[in-house]
Amino acid sequence: MASWCVRAVKQSYSVVASPSLIRASLRLLCTATQQKSGQGSEEDQNAEQSAAEKVLAEEKGQLEEQLKEVTDKYKRALADTENLRMRSQKMVEDTKLYGIQGFCKDLLEVADILEKATESVPSEEVSSQKNPHLKNLYDGLVMTDKQIQKVFTKHGLVKLNPDGGQKFNPYEHEALFHAPVEGKEPGTVAIVTKVGYKLHGRTLRPALVGVAKAP
Repeated sequence: MASWCVRAVKQSYSVVASPSLIRASLRLLCTATQQKSGQGSEEDQNAEQSAAEKVLAEEKGQLEEQLKEVTDKYKRALADTENLRMRSQKMVEDTKLYGIQGFCKDLLEVADILEKATESVPSEEVSSQKNPHLKNLYDGLVMTDKQIQKVFTKHGLVKLNPDGGQKFNPYEHEALFHAPVEGKEPGTVAIVTKVGYKLHGRTLRPALVGVAKAP
């Protein structure tokens, strides 16, 4: 009986100490360790991937915000440039239209003298044949006045000569006095002492007038 027990113990020891069993056990242990390590690496990779995605999302948001800001600045700069271009073009056009207004003002004095000269000649002296030299001079003045008015019209200079009864316009007329005038409505032009002129729609010289007022 004792010998049988000894043999059983020896057999059990030999089985336990078998190299093949030990190698199998090591392989199982390594496999388990690798699987555990693999699971940890996968979790780490997922965490790193999530962190990277978060960083990329933040960078994307920052880039989109910067793009929006740059786009707004570009649009504003483009609008400012367009406004500057339009203002410059308007200035050039105004210079072309109104650059001669100084010269026109000087010529208005000549036109005023011609008008006064023709008005100073009595109509009976012109209609009669008593003084043909005066009539020729008068006709020459009238022709000169008409010609200068044609030149004015050609260059956009128009006479302002408000008729009696026309409403007073502060943008075109300058009131020298206000007085009650029979047969004139209050606020209308009663008399014109000096004609005015407009250059391309802009008042170059207002007409000097007297305005009727209520008695």
